[in-house]
Amino acid sequence: MVVRQHRCGGGALAVCALAVAGVMAVGTGCAGTGPDESGAGSGAGTARQAGAGGADAPAAVVRRAADGLAGAGSAETRTSMETAAGGTRVTIRGEGAYDFGRQLGRIKVLLPKDAAGAEGHRPITELLAPGALYMKNRGAGVPDDKWVRIDTTALEDGNLVTGGVTDPMAAAELLRGAGEVTYRGRTELAGVAVRHYRGVADIGRAARAASPSSRGALTAAAKGFSTDAVPFDAYLDDEGLLRKVRHRFSFATEGPAVSVVSTTLLYGFGVPVSVRLPPDAEIYTGRIQQGRSGPETP
Repeated sequence: MVVRQHRCGGGALAVCALAVAGVMAVGTGCAGTGPDESGAGSGAGTARQAGAGGADAPAAVVRRAADGLAGAGSAETRTSMETAAGGTRVTIRGEGAYDFGRQLGRIKVLLPKDAAGAEGHRPITELLAPGALYMKNRGAGVPDDKWVRIDTTALEDGNLVTGGVTDPMAAAELLRGAGEVTYRGRTELAGVAVRHYRGVADIGRAARAASPSSRGALTAAAKGFSTDAVPFDAYLDDEGLLRKVRHRFSFATEGPAVSVVSTTLLYGFGVPVSVRLPPDAEIYTGRIQQGRSGPETP
């Protein structure tokens, strides 16, 4: 199954993962796998279809993932967003930490040489907050000392792919809409024993079940996609903590089909996380330069 978006012109995809750098055309790309962890992609054992009842049915286990993270408090994270369209593949990687209690995170996003257009492009710093995405070193004419603020509840994708990083809490909240889940068996992820689940998440169902802080962005995503189905692979440890999740998105465009694979890896639970949201004086309010594909405003 794929997720297809209604409007894919200079709007949603113009601020998609590749356009974080503000240099690539719509339809050039958004797909792939994720952070490279030994054993993360192997599924041992025989798959079992999720049962209709029972608290420990595969679907029920996956739907509780966001609650488990909230209880854990915080974690370090590594992200990968791989995009593919028309034979072009690009990977954007991120690394940082996230506070699930406050739903605040700080991630340094590394652009590939292709997407940056030049070697040595500085990493983009992203601050994740309920209903907002802040970016520094955004480029496209934004002064170095200023942040760009994006209202994620106004984005057609709810910031599931816009910033080149899927908000870790949003990635987990999306699993509240999990259905058609199968248990793929036990495997090992970065030395931790995990259970592998595969299924399809429904964005609309997830939005209705999400926490108040996440509901606005997911509701926007539910309205912006022509179908709510998002295939996923989720890996949970024996304590029920989500260690890795991979979502597969696909967009219909006027050009080649665009696929996006967003992967979030979580580890180092309980780590202190300090996030200072910039005051209004540090927010850039001017016009962002246009690129070859059209407007590049957030």
